[in-house]
Amino acid sequence: MKRLIAMIIGTVPVLAIGGAAFAQQPAMEAAKADVADKDGKALGTVEFTQTPNGVLVRAVLEGLPQGTHGFHIHAVGKCEPPFDSAGGHYNPTNTEHGFFSEGGPHAGDMVNLNVPESGAVTFETVTTMVTISGGENPLLDDDGSALVIHGGADDYTSQPAGDAGPRIGCGVIEASGG
Repeated sequence: MKRLIAMIIGTVPVLAIGGAAFAQQPAMEAAKADVADKDGKALGTVEFTQTPNGVLVRAVLEGLPQGTHGFHIHAVGKCEPPFDSAGGHYNPTNTEHGFFSEGGPHAGDMVNLNVPESGAVTFETVTTMVTISGGENPLLDDDGSALVIHGGADDYTSQPAGDAGPRIGCGVIEASGG
């Protein structure tokens, strides 16, 4: 049986199988938000991973009402019910809201979350409008950011937030291991 040996050379992890070494991808910068409802009940986790082509957003959620929900990054890293503490959509470039707005979208605008009858959903999307830290529109800026789920669908047009209804879930976006 061949031996499996993991080691780190410099900053790049290397996997050695038998006598051959294979370089793995360097660890990507990451963040996550533990999302809860207004009563503090855990709804799941949203992970953010910086890639060369944008930020991969992966949500694993449960206990949500069936339907279509606005799913946004908000400007402040606070989630005190009723989640107004998270501020408006993350919008460091002062654009209009919405993918269908001529002057939009906000950096924090993302596609709607479609929740089945079970209330459980795994969802992935990529946004090119933010970075984890550094660069343009960093999520981990001085006042942080939050992930907010709304009670209704974002219409991708209405100002200032897509007429998506009340905030039903929120999670502070924090740095995590890559």
